[in-house]
Amino acid sequence: MANQALVGTGSARGPRLGRAAGTDAGAVGGVVLLLPDGEPESGRGPSAVAHAAALPLARRLVREGRDEGLVAHVVRYRGRGWNGADARLAADAAWAASEVVRRYGDVPVCLVGRGMGGRAALRAAGHTAVGSVLALAPWLPEDDVAAAPEPVKQLVGRHVMIVHGTNDARTDPELSYRLAVRAKKANRDTCRFEVHSDGHALREHRAEVLALAADFVLGALFARPWSRPVADALAAPPPLGLRMPLAAGFRHALRRR
Repeated sequence: MANQALVGTGSARGPRLGRAAGTDAGAVGGVVLLLPDGEPESGRGPSAVAHAAALPLARRLVREGRDEGLVAHVVRYRGRGWNGADARLAADAAWAASEVVRRYGDVPVCLVGRGMGGRAALRAAGHTAVGSVLALAPWLPEDDVAAAPEPVKQLVGRHVMIVHGTNDARTDPELSYRLAVRAKKANRDTCRFEVHSDGHALREHRAEVLALAADFVLGALFARPWSRPVADALAAPPPLGLRMPLAAGFRHALRRR
């Protein structure tokens, strides 16, 4: 009953795909769904600030994937709360993947989420249209012996990358490492990058993070060759491929390829 009360305020409207960024004509070759940050418990509507924070990455991805017909949507949730067992943000992410299929047909889909949106991306990865997941500073629950651990079986057969700042004071990077260890056992195509000295918003090394995100997403969607660090991280056993440092100058190295 408590969860029903929490979500009542923010669920008057259903989830929506935000305005499309990308090709206006011609074939759509792939779709990125960006899942904004949220809150563990809330009855408030979706956050305009979190939505706006996802737009720069959407624009970057579309710009670099224009030749392959990439389209990006920032998902508009029903509300900003995960709200316990309701897992509302994950449900909205799964709805968005189904809406992509309805709208664009059989195209590859990548889920890209930040914070609580990162958890939603990982949880909704089992949708049949989803082939890859990028979770930026994902919010994950503390280990609790009384509750089932965060699932990882839905990640099997997907390319998965987690990126986390080592100084994140809002979402614990150690929890994303523990999840990555379990995910790697179920799915070898899992890697995790650590952004040393950066916080939750990953602002200090923003250019490097954007370059890493584009490298991973476009490689996963369109079979572009990954950069050496990404290929090495995916291939390396734990802990090497799950504590891969994001090196300064990463974006410059991509330009010289």
